[in-house]
This record gives sequence, structure tokens and C-alpha cells, in this order.
Amino acid sequence: MALVTGASGLLGGGIARTFARAGAAVVVHCNQGVERAREVAEEIGKAGGDALVVSADLGEERECRRLVEEAYAWRGRLDALVNNAGIQPVQGLDGMTASDWRGLYDANVTSAFVCTQAAAEVMAGQERGGSVTHIASIEGHQPAVGHAHYSASKAALIMFARAAAVEYGGRGVRVNSVSPGLVGHPALAEEWPDGVERWGRAAPLSRLGRPEDVGGACVFLASDAASWITGTDLVVDGGVSARSTW
Repeated sequence: MALVTGASGLLGGGIARTFARAGAAVVVHCNQGVERAREVAEEIGKAGGDALVVSADLGEERECRRLVEEAYAWRGRLDALVNNAGIQPVQGLDGMTASDWRGLYDANVTSAFVCTQAAAEVMAGQERGGSVTHIASIEGHQPAVGHAHYSASKAALIMFARAAAVEYGGRGVRVNSVSPGLVGHPALAEEWPDGVERWGRAAPLSRLGRPEDVGGACVFLASDAASWITGTDLVVDGGVSARSTW
């Protein structure tokens, strides 16, 4: 059974659908996007899968823990947690306040910390342990203008995965991160034509990412095929990071 946070969004919904196609029952988490989350769950159900929608405000520690508890109670186990929920505002350092910084960090990192801690508690008691995957970003390796707080938060997730892997490995819990590149959506080419065109030129695979590309990486890391993989960051970016910046 898999729990995907932020699954009412494009990327999270894609990850949830990919787990369902792989045969997992999926908890589709949302905060305010309840209707979109229900659409994801209904789509999974129509395809023969099983999904449960759970709403929780991950800005509250008790809500993070309640989410994990409800997910575990649904099937009596929790095999995979994907910490996908987060925000990505564009804001320059000039004028950024400490409140802006803390707000993004709490949304992107603190929520993942609490959910991971809660999930590890139940996974450690299971015969086959469990898997936790943080959705980071290639910006955790190379920052972008206007994304100082976002890039720093994604770098923190990558290191948190490594640190948690060290501490939880002995209890059968594996922790990794996935760093996606630019994942497209239907309107992106109209909203940002220059960026999409530049990405297409830079990516060796010559296309934007799809939600299922990221979902496939998450399913792999949660599977037995990755049973000896923990504390690693899997970059899923069509090869952009392989390009020389010289």
C-alpha cells in the first residue's frame, strides 16, 4: 500500500496512478484540492485499482501524523510513502522575508520530516519494512534565479533522505529521493514558450518530463528491485544534468 502526499496535483496524481498501475492500493492525499483528489481516485478505481482520499493540512504536525495513521489503518500496513507535497513560488532574494523562507521550508521539508518519522514508526514493525521517497528536484543540485528558498529546500530533502537512510536502515526502512527535471503540463508551452524550447534543446532525450516518468522512479525505489538501495538520489531529467555548463 502506498501513500502519496500532494496527490491532487499534476505530479502527485501521476505518481499515484503509476503506483496503482503497478498493483498498489493508494492513499491519495490532498489539502484543499479535494475534488481533484477524488478525480484521481475515481480514475484509479475505473482502471481496476483501489484508492482512498484523505485530506490533511501538512503544515500541522498532528495532521501529518493523522494522515499516516489513517493510511496505515486502511490496509493494516504501509509499504511506501512518497513525500511529494510542496510549493514552488518564484521570489528573488531581495525582499524575501524570514517568514517567506520559513513558510516554504515548512511546506517542503518539515512536512516530509514529520510524515517520514510517522511512517518509519509503523514500517519498522512490518515484516518487510518499507520505503520512503522524497520528491526533490534537480534544483537541489543546481539553483535557479528566483528559487533560492526552493532550491535550498530541495537540497535539504536530498540530504534528509541520506540521513534518514542511515538511521532507519537497521529497522528495515529505506529512504531515497527522486530529483525530477522540468515536468510538463498542457498549458506550459503557451505559458513559457522560451523555457520549453530551451529545455528541448538542452535535454538529450529532447522532451519534457511526464508525471509517470517520476512515478516510475518512485515505484522502482519502493519495489523489491531496489531492496539494496537506500540513501540515494535518483535524477529523472531526460539527461539535462549530464550536459556540460561550460
